[in-house]
Amino acid sequence: MRVLVFGAGSLGSLLGGLLARAHDVTLVGRDPHVERVRTEGLRITGEYAERVEPAATTAVPAERFDLALVAVKAFDTAAAAEALAGADLDVVLSVQNGLDNERTLASALDAEVLAGTCTYGARLTDPGTVACTGRGDVALGPPDGGGSPVAESVGAALRAADIETVVAADMPRRCWAKLAVNAGINAVTALSRVENGALVDGTAGEPARRAAEEVARVAREEGVELTDDAAVGAVERVAAATSANRSSMLQDVEGRKRTEIDAINGVVVDRADAAVPVNETLTALVRGWERERGLRSSEEA
Repeated sequence: MRVLVFGAGSLGSLLGGLLARAHDVTLVGRDPHVERVRTEGLRITGEYAERVEPAATTAVPAERFDLALVAVKAFDTAAAAEALAGADLDVVLSVQNGLDNERTLASALDAEVLAGTCTYGARLTDPGTVACTGRGDVALGPPDGGGSPVAESVGAALRAADIETVVAADMPRRCWAKLAVNAGINAVTALSRVENGALVDGTAGEPARRAAEEVARVAREEGVELTDDAAVGAVERVAAATSANRSSMLQDVEGRKRTEIDAINGVVVDRADAAVPVNETLTALVRGWERERGLRSSEEA
């Protein structure tokens, strides 16, 4: 299978590198990472010890691909769709944070778009090197739920590369559960500057659990059955399985980059029918940090 990975950051590089063990993979990302992969290959460390040689470029090739895996930040989804429109794609799989990325992609691309969640931990340690900080799984399926032969085919391709994969008919619930995990882990670890494992039995775990409970309540308001216990349990399982991982939002803060707070805790605030005080507080604090560093204008919510 010919696979295009758009967004060769931490997660995109890890999944693309693992896929390259069985498929023809092209990574699309930024230099100097892309240049190092192009000249020396991609090293995967941590839970794996692999060296693979995917193609790597900074622009989407105007070629045909069986699958495009999208792993960019949620605020870059529209730009990703515009860039991907130059390729001939059969299927697009989003493994992004937040909600509704699939609709943005589907509105611009002539391809079937699948929703995906991923619990692998990943971190770019150097140009050309990505560390897997925790093994997990990928779940994928139609964004509105139900079955799909295309989803089964993509699932089989991921399994062929020894990526733990579930083809799921309940992707709406899984996407909200993923949002609960991200809402519980990302902002809390970014603000307290701790690895995911600190949420398992440390004091930072309490706001993480309460944030997840608020996500579950909003999911139920939107007709998605997600219990408080299921949301909290997902946070605890992922935090434990990726205990050494520095969350994507923590990595953004450490790198003085704009975060995905709008697509994670912020979307919970926007969709809630009643107050969600923990998510409101986390959103305000991270947005405040962004504004003070010129990463967000004063006009933005």
